[in-house]
Amino acid sequence: MSSRKSVGFTRVEFDTDDHLRNEAYGWHFQYLTVIGLSLSTLTFIFAILADVTLSRRLFLIKNLLSVCSAPLEVLISVLYWGLRLIDERLVVPDWAVIPLDADISFHALPSILMLIDLLFLSPPWTITVLPSMGLSGAIAFGYWFWVERCASYNGWYPYPIFEQLPTPGRVALFSLSAVVMAFSTATLKWLHGRVNGFGVPIPAQSRSGEIKRADGL
Repeated sequence: MSSRKSVGFTRVEFDTDDHLRNEAYGWHFQYLTVIGLSLSTLTFIFAILADVTLSRRLFLIKNLLSVCSAPLEVLISVLYWGLRLIDERLVVPDWAVIPLDADISFHALPSILMLIDLLFLSPPWTITVLPSMGLSGAIAFGYWFWVERCASYNGWYPYPIFEQLPTPGRVALFSLSAVVMAFSTATLKWLHGRVNGFGVPIPAQSRSGEIKRADGL
């Protein structure tokens, strides 16, 4: 975010801030939203390729990616809209204006599409509580390390809330994010069981070891 706190910005100021972010270390991948969108896009690319080629191997890779991308998109939606309800300035810099349709496309639609894919087009996840907590923690604190690295080069954080919180506050925020993501993983897994029936006799196919027994494609 820019250090300038002007409320009534001009178009020139907006273009200047946008240009700074295009040239910044980490580019737009400083933003968790962009990281989530990229991972979701990759997940759906593998899904399309699996449908076109009928490759069981690609389908298994898509399901493995879904274990990361679906809970991450849910986390992004929960954090963004939750913080925005508290104070829009926590997640949207003063210089930025996000149209409602774009806001929904970035921060709501991906999680909805991932949820539809999981509940109606995917096998049940095999991930359990401890691995899901480990995965969530790795993603949350991996992103924290990335954000701090980018800020050390750029002199600013991608989201205003990071500027407003001291280091212990950011640690608490990322810890909470890891818990929310782990909880969303468990919730999504439970929802899949409710929609498709618990104790399905067909074994889940999202286990990484299954890839070795997949077809040769």
